[in-house]
Amino acid sequence: MESLRTIDDWPVTTAAAAVVRADGTVAGTRGPADRRFPLASVTKPLAAYAVLVAVEEGAVELDEPAGPEGSTVRHLLAHTSGLAFDEQRAMAGPGTRRIYSNTGFEVLGDHLAKATDIPFPEYLRQAVLAPLGMTSTELPGSPAKDAVSTLADLVRFAAELQAPRLLDPRTVAQAASVAFPGLPGVLPGYGNQKPNDWGLGFEIRGGKSPHWTGSASSPRAFGHFGQSGTFLWVDPDAGAACVVLTDRDFGPWAIDAWPPFTDAVLAELRRNG
Repeated sequence: MESLRTIDDWPVTTAAAAVVRADGTVAGTRGPADRRFPLASVTKPLAAYAVLVAVEEGAVELDEPAGPEGSTVRHLLAHTSGLAFDEQRAMAGPGTRRIYSNTGFEVLGDHLAKATDIPFPEYLRQAVLAPLGMTSTELPGSPAKDAVSTLADLVRFAAELQAPRLLDPRTVAQAASVAFPGLPGVLPGYGNQKPNDWGLGFEIRGGKSPHWTGSASSPRAFGHFGQSGTFLWVDPDAGAACVVLTDRDFGPWAIDAWPPFTDAVLAELRRNG
């Protein structure tokens, strides 16, 4: 895809990108496929997927208590538990505000480890990484932000999100739908959003502005970006997903570069049918 060449002009040392169609075929790639990059918060969709596998296996339930008083697994996945961004402190009642929380995902990881008697990184490996052949991906620390992976591995995950094999498609559809609709909150790097729509581990594009996806992105698009300069989106209306990995932390350069890149990808997909 010609649009992927855009990453060659970004102010980064190394970047890699891929577009994956809904049928799992790769529409195009650019950059190193096997270089490992820190994912930062793109870790969260992987972690959420493992939790959803545990839900389908019956190890945990979405509406069982987890986290602060009154909070559940569902609240933690949807950033509505009330927990602060990076500390064990409740800032709001569960279900009342969308407070983006690394701590919430760490609590979630601990909760699943206790329920299964398997350390969360190992559960992730067994439930998601190994079945998808993501052999270069590992989680050496927090389920909120510490995974490392490659473009080739995340292409496999992007294909899974569009044609699930590990989960019932209805479960993935639920994860990609708004949980606790209407809640306001801060989208890191982009300020207050009303509403700040989120699913179960995935951010929902909705009508947010400004945003890290493109102006042509569907409101149904979902995914995540990371402070390490990474992102993954799935746009059901376009019938495709996109993965981008870089070695430069998120900042003004990404705010400027990412939306026109996504718009160029979407335009090329439309032209090529």
